[in-house]
Amino acid sequence: MKPSPTSSACRKSRPPTRSAPRALADASYGSIWHGQRSHHGVAILAKGERPVEIRRGLPGDDTDLQARYVEARVKDLVVASVYLPNGNPQPGPKFDYKLAWFERLTAHAKTLIDTGKPVVLAGDLNVVPTKDDIYNEWPWREDAVVQPETRAAFRRLLEQGWIDATRRLYPSERIYTFWVNDAAFRRDAGFRMDFLLLTPNLLPRLRATGVDREHRGREKPSDHAPVWVEL
Repeated sequence: MKPSPTSSACRKSRPPTRSAPRALADASYGSIWHGQRSHHGVAILAKGERPVEIRRGLPGDDTDLQARYVEARVKDLVVASVYLPNGNPQPGPKFDYKLAWFERLTAHAKTLIDTGKPVVLAGDLNVVPTKDDIYNEWPWREDAVVQPETRAAFRRLLEQGWIDATRRLYPSERIYTFWVNDAAFRRDAGFRMDFLLLTPNLLPRLRATGVDREHRGREKPSDHAPVWVEL
């Protein structure tokens, strides 16, 4: 997020993680992360200070070991980095896991919004909320990210009061954060699946938001582009 030092998506909290990589420390970023080699991972960076870890992983299922959620305090904000399961192929156990994980996220998000503290939920939620968030839904109609159950879960999350920063400032524009390959990026055949969700008390501080699309055009990029918000 800009210019605030935080960045964009359980069992009980563990002790602080190991020291930040030297490159981050040299750039004056403190960091915490929750990751699995070659698999899932989430992180939070803070310029000039170390985020204070609150939680890693979601409550509600002690058997779930996937590294998809970390939460920390940075200055006056609580920031959660989220990587929601993709859920493909669907139907099947991966889709069932996705929906169950989404419900656990929604339950925990309710406890966050109820604290009255300023909170940002940031990350890849693996949902395309509406047809306006994808270049052409038809080729992807069987994909887990556009299923009615996935979209309904996202709506239930927003109904708690969370503000989708992108849609608050750009209610009808075609804005994408993910392109499946370089050819799709070149013709702008994208999806919007990455979000910065704000508690209502942050709305008066919302100044700007955007997507750093140029990152997707670099050599060996991620298939996602960074989303940012200025508070």
